[in-house]
Amino acid sequence: MDSDPHTKALAAPPSSGLAIVDPAHAFGRPIVVPALVADVGPRAAKRFANFFGSIANDNTRAAYQRACQNFFAWCDAADLDELAAIEPIHVGAYVKSMAGKFEKPTIKQHLAAIRMLFDYLVVGQILAINPAHAVRGPKHSVKRGKTPVLSAAQARLLLDSIDTSTVVGLRDRALIALMTFSFARVGAAVGMRVEDYFAGGKRWRLRLNEKGGKVHEMPAHHNLEAYLDAYMHAAGLFGAKGTPLFRSADWHGGALTALPMHRIDVWRMIRRRADKAGIDAEMCCHTFRATGLTNFLANGGTLENAQAMADHASPRTTQLYDRTGDEVTLDEVERITI
Repeated sequence: MDSDPHTKALAAPPSSGLAIVDPAHAFGRPIVVPALVADVGPRAAKRFANFFGSIANDNTRAAYQRACQNFFAWCDAADLDELAAIEPIHVGAYVKSMAGKFEKPTIKQHLAAIRMLFDYLVVGQILAINPAHAVRGPKHSVKRGKTPVLSAAQARLLLDSIDTSTVVGLRDRALIALMTFSFARVGAAVGMRVEDYFAGGKRWRLRLNEKGGKVHEMPAHHNLEAYLDAYMHAAGLFGAKGTPLFRSADWHGGALTALPMHRIDVWRMIRRRADKAGIDAEMCCHTFRATGLTNFLANGGTLENAQAMADHASPRTTQLYDRTGDEVTLDEVERITI
């Protein structure tokens, strides 16, 4: 990176390059300060870096970093040579340039990141006004989620198709079951420690650290109990408190390491398992959360309980997973006999 003419050290004098702030890789990746910010001075560069340091969630921080990097790259291409020269018309033009390249939710997320960054710079007295404050993103309203959902038969086929003669197979079955039966997000699943699966009365319970710092507890489904018990016995995890529950496998996949799985590892595992099961679906980690919620609602579960189990702040979010009306809608359409 030192050989890149568009980069420079934070302590170097202002230029048209970028400053690299690397606090011992505290967040897994260095924070790249754009030239427009670095040229204002070390205080502005420090304020820029601290904005991302103030974001607790790793996924949100990474997404906001990408959004701001894209915006400042656009500013560079637009020949903007001063941070204070950025005006609402520039932010609006950037948002418009994203249309057709990104989905509306992504555009709104990019705008939110830019707006929050400039707010942080204004509070830090780096800028006088926030040029993104008055800019509005595209209107976006959905009543049905786009996450691929498996039928009950497909979900069962996938779980039963996993070879559980190995500890890795037992791990994969337990992890997929966890996301399905507990509606856990993949980040909460891979973040679990051994002690987050614990006895509570007559049943075992799960402790999930969901986004926003929320700790969410719920009982384990009896199938999930069986899958977790089989995995933990095979891996020798009972009693190994303070260590990751779902561990990564070594390079040839034969044994587990002491390191936790990454969500990208989970995504790759899911695609491999789906391919072996002959399930042709564009699945993602969120598929199992959506599948569990949809199945729960289809079998008479209430929206209120689904919201509590999924730890959603709003019932409107939970309703996006309710696909129970799809067949009814199709039946009504078929009444047209032209």
